[in-house]
Amino acid sequence: MISVRGMRKHYKVHKRPPGLKAAFRSLVRREYTAVKAVDGISFDIRPGERVGFLGPNGAGKTTTLKVLSGLLHPSEGEVAVDGHTPRLREAAFLKKIMLVMGQKQQLLWDLPPAETFELNRAIYDVPPAQFKQTLDELVGLLELEDLIHKPTRQLSLGERMKCELAAALIHRPRVLFLDEPTIGLDVSMQATMRAFIKSYNERYGATLILTSHYMDDVAALCPRVIVIDKGLLSYDGGLDALVQRVRPEKRVTFRLERPVEASRLEVLGRVVSHEPMSAVLQVPPEAVSATISRALASLPVTDLTVENAPLEEVMSEVFTENKARRAGDKVGT
Repeated sequence: MISVRGMRKHYKVHKRPPGLKAAFRSLVRREYTAVKAVDGISFDIRPGERVGFLGPNGAGKTTTLKVLSGLLHPSEGEVAVDGHTPRLREAAFLKKIMLVMGQKQQLLWDLPPAETFELNRAIYDVPPAQFKQTLDELVGLLELEDLIHKPTRQLSLGERMKCELAAALIHRPRVLFLDEPTIGLDVSMQATMRAFIKSYNERYGATLILTSHYMDDVAALCPRVIVIDKGLLSYDGGLDALVQRVRPEKRVTFRLERPVEASRLEVLGRVVSHEPMSAVLQVPPEAVSATISRALASLPVTDLTVENAPLEEVMSEVFTENKARRAGDKVGT
């Protein structure tokens, strides 16, 4: 569905020092520096896949999504989405995709969302019967009954984001580019949005690329992740495999019937956190069973859970490794 080969997107950025003299000098002679937003990445995404596109701020994630949706032209390389070249912005291509950006909106501020839905129906030439069916499904799944006839400016951020997503799906796109779709939403609304996005993917077989700094979004939606940093691809594969490679140890959380001393926990594993009635230990995968057996025999355990290391910690370590590798490469050159 999506094929990217050696894609680069470089910018020329004007630089000048502060001050009035420098401002006047820049009118006749400007100095530019090259910014490599994306620097030669390649990947393929199959139809119906849900892929997390991860990286720190400035990694090139949004730039890549804009290239894939045809808003930007690549400096080099080949990009294809369902057989189309995005930069040509063909009508058939535009009817297959949608880019949803959590920090941008398409809803008309002083009009109710229903007006935007009708406008998108006309823009994408959606047959009236299909429009009604799709809208009824979206209104039901996202619980929009009481929202779509209110002026957009009277809606909360979470309510607007639900309507934004509905507006983006009026024409049933086959490819969804989601850039921080849950930014600024509360925990309950984030869960609602994740459940809906997954349901849409499964119902229509839509291909999904998601960027998000909320790792709960990624863990819930994306079995596969692509990690880029400073415009370079550093990982492409299963999310579970990445976690096992970077942080293979397990986190065992114990709920306790009564408080215990830290010294009784330290003999079982590394204590990540310790509260009067609970504790979290970090143990190697091969030692989980033994640790649990010893804990049950020596501690007043009422409940326990075994989990992987938090995804936030995994990604932070990946980014730290990438930074250290780049520093090493600079020293070597």
